[in-house]
Amino acid sequence: MTTALPLTQAELLQLLLARQGLSKPLSGRSGVLQTIGQLGYVQIDSINVVERAHHHVLFSRVKNYQPQWLDELLQQKQIFEYWSHAAAFLPMRDFRFSLYRKAQLQQGQKHWFAPDHQQMQEVRARIRAEGPLKAADFAKTTEASGPWWDWQPAKKALEQLFMQGELMVARRERFQKVLDLTERVLPSGIDCRVPDEQEYAGHLIERFLQSHAIGTAAQISYLRPGMKAPVTTLLKELAHSGVLQSFLFQGQLYYGQTGQWQIPAKATAVYLLNPFDNLLIQRQRLQHWFGADYQLEVYVPAEKRQFGYYSLPIFYGAAYAGLVDVKAQRNEQRLLLQHLQLDKQWLSKSRFCQQFAKALQAYAHFNGCTEVVLVRAESKLTDWFDIEISPLLRHSAG
Repeated sequence: MTTALPLTQAELLQLLLARQGLSKPLSGRSGVLQTIGQLGYVQIDSINVVERAHHHVLFSRVKNYQPQWLDELLQQKQIFEYWSHAAAFLPMRDFRFSLYRKAQLQQGQKHWFAPDHQQMQEVRARIRAEGPLKAADFAKTTEASGPWWDWQPAKKALEQLFMQGELMVARRERFQKVLDLTERVLPSGIDCRVPDEQEYAGHLIERFLQSHAIGTAAQISYLRPGMKAPVTTLLKELAHSGVLQSFLFQGQLYYGQTGQWQIPAKATAVYLLNPFDNLLIQRQRLQHWFGADYQLEVYVPAEKRQFGYYSLPIFYGAAYAGLVDVKAQRNEQRLLLQHLQLDKQWLSKSRFCQQFAKALQAYAHFNGCTEVVLVRAESKLTDWFDIEISPLLRHSAG
């Protein structure tokens, strides 16, 4: 039975922040593992105009986060790399559910390009004989051309073998994947039973509600080919049996775990969130819940960008407060705020000023920077930054 929203929208957003691990940061390498387990995955991205996305997501949730902790967890086989809705680090406890996609690819479903079985056989044989290898260990055999202009045949073969589950990432070297045979990477005792469609749908539902508190069938099956229908069917069954609760909000049918509505303490920190952060990766959901019309413009031609290349959404507790385009000048240890935009209502709030300065200082330090420089903002906001924020940054740095 569909019921009314069990909490106010403000309370639900506080619950969402708590489930996302933002309102109560953990600490240490164990905190990194716990965070990945709670979120279900952390997306990997290669853009490095500032510290990479996967590190930023964890920095936002783990006190004194150190990037090497992630590398150590991978080498200790407590996490693994695979495809979630995108390339991601996942908890090893969920390895079994990666087998659903791998089985589809083994049975002929296409990933990005048609498999080259001869090349795959050669790559497989070399890794078996020589041990872990990366794409750079294979000789260039073709000239750059086409949509995959920088992908040599051996790299495509490595990717296909990885996606099919025959290879796993043993470690990374300068961000390049070093791949080995799965049987030589996978720890013993891991459940390797391939889940059926209903089991996989149940896993998607459980993990999404664990980390987001509520969700629609479309959100839960986001970028999971062919899974919306089975997820929808199972959601209805779970709601009928009382395991889940369904409710309408702004014309959409949401589901949440029955009775799991404990309201956490109100979050009052300022968060500079990564474009690939788990909280906001689904832009429609971000708009629906927070009223944030956000677009990452990395993939937009420079002349068509409305705001900036790599902009971070700014949250004040559960409120969307603005946007800042960032770039780290690492040699000069300078964090550039290339473009800043804030909702005017926060400018007169002393606590917001304090928390915003604290967030900027912490993010600068995370990027190896000691100085924060505002490059562009409207004049009123520039004056506010100079008067209210810059002194706090100087005091913090001193």
